[in-house]
Amino acid sequence: MRRNTRRRSKVARRAIVATAALALGAGGLVTVNMYASADAGDSQQSDTRGRELSARASTIDCPDVGQRLSAVPQRARAEVDRELALLDKQVAEAYQRLAGSQRAIQQDANFAQNAIMGPLKDKRTAAIGRISIAIGRVAAAPQGLDGLATCTLKASGNQPGGGQGGGQGENQGGNQGGNQGQNGNGPLAADFVDITTVKPNVRTPRPARNASKGLFTTKCGVNANKLYNTDNVIVAPGVSNGAHHTHDYVGNQANNAFADNNAFARGRTTCQNQGDKSTYYWPVLRLQDGTREFDADRQGGGAEGNTGRILTAKKVTLEYAGNPRGKVVAMPRFLRIITGDAKAFSNGTANANASWSCTGFENRQLKDKYPICPQGSDVVRTSKFQSCWDGKNADSANHRSHVAFTDASGRCPKGFVAIPQLVQRLVYDVDAPSLKDNGKTRPFFAVDGFPEQLHKPVTDHGDFINVFDERVMKQMVRCINSGRTCR
Repeated sequence: MRRNTRRRSKVARRAIVATAALALGAGGLVTVNMYASADAGDSQQSDTRGRELSARASTIDCPDVGQRLSAVPQRARAEVDRELALLDKQVAEAYQRLAGSQRAIQQDANFAQNAIMGPLKDKRTAAIGRISIAIGRVAAAPQGLDGLATCTLKASGNQPGGGQGGGQGENQGGNQGGNQGQNGNGPLAADFVDITTVKPNVRTPRPARNASKGLFTTKCGVNANKLYNTDNVIVAPGVSNGAHHTHDYVGNQANNAFADNNAFARGRTTCQNQGDKSTYYWPVLRLQDGTREFDADRQGGGAEGNTGRILTAKKVTLEYAGNPRGKVVAMPRFLRIITGDAKAFSNGTANANASWSCTGFENRQLKDKYPICPQGSDVVRTSKFQSCWDGKNADSANHRSHVAFTDASGRCPKGFVAIPQLVQRLVYDVDAPSLKDNGKTRPFFAVDGFPEQLHKPVTDHGDFINVFDERVMKQMVRCINSGRTCR
């Protein structure tokens, strides 16, 4: 009888390890039930191990309500935006509680569900209900939103052991002790790859005879004046800390949560060409060296897991390129474009777009890994923005539907027209981290992000609002369509 019990315990342990390995092998994108028993005959030791994985190796995965809203009437938009921002805040707070509840979950396997996930669902249900009511006052209420209230726990990849350091909520000093990433929520050594081992993967469509082959460059600096905030005026207008992470800003200096088109039109710009008052912003890159930045204790900063020294890019290139199939038309003033997805770890990679590489190796681009660059080579972040416009709208309810990418040949979708494509390139002088000792010798670097997104490289993104003077925009279009290079 004792022999059979030991055998069942071994089977249980193997099942738990296999479940974790499955989740981690899929890049952390497999939702797993951390509370299910591996075997009906689990021993107390196996159950404890399962609870430990629950506490240390989980993050929160919630449906992205904003991406499901295809249309929001203008009269309801302000209220809807506030509720969408509240949904983000609720998830961030729930994740912070999950990260700090390791001991409670070890003692009670139902703690996370009863004390965190259940209350989160109730809060989301109420917020989603208010969104439906706000839209229903002025138009047909959206259908099917109720099912988006439920969130799940998913494997984070931040599993203890195996040389990966400890779990969430243990290393509040960033890089002190075993490196588990920013406040214990990423990144890991597994999030990095040697760029020299990556095969060239960049493909450029062959241009047609009437392609627009020109290039227009605007120089707006590198945020040397350190304009930072944790707002996002596109997705959370009127809401402080709507991004839950810190952004770099170049171009228009009026950018905060409360800026409207008039504020942008009046704003100062860091761009050399004063006809470009556009705003360009992206999440900061941090070095996890234990530095206490100005936001170490603030929401959006250290209080939400974004810790370490903020790195200023050594070079920022902003170029507008043409279309390989034909001519481009002018962008409308105040056009808003988001590229990439700050929630790609939980949403999936459908909207992931920003790429990582190294100088000298930019024919090799990564979306889901940070690059390890050889000596003398710098880290590069590149974002190619959507270059097709619906011809009518400067924004849309989900901030994506009014613009689109071309297909592989460079054609825009039916009903869309080609516009100049913003290509944003950021270069950083940062040492390659030491992976064998989890960043103890040379610390990890990572982008800021929503806390539950674990600083994964796939969550990198960029934001742009066109505030070009219309005269300069016309010059840009003529330059690109005539095949010239203009600076």
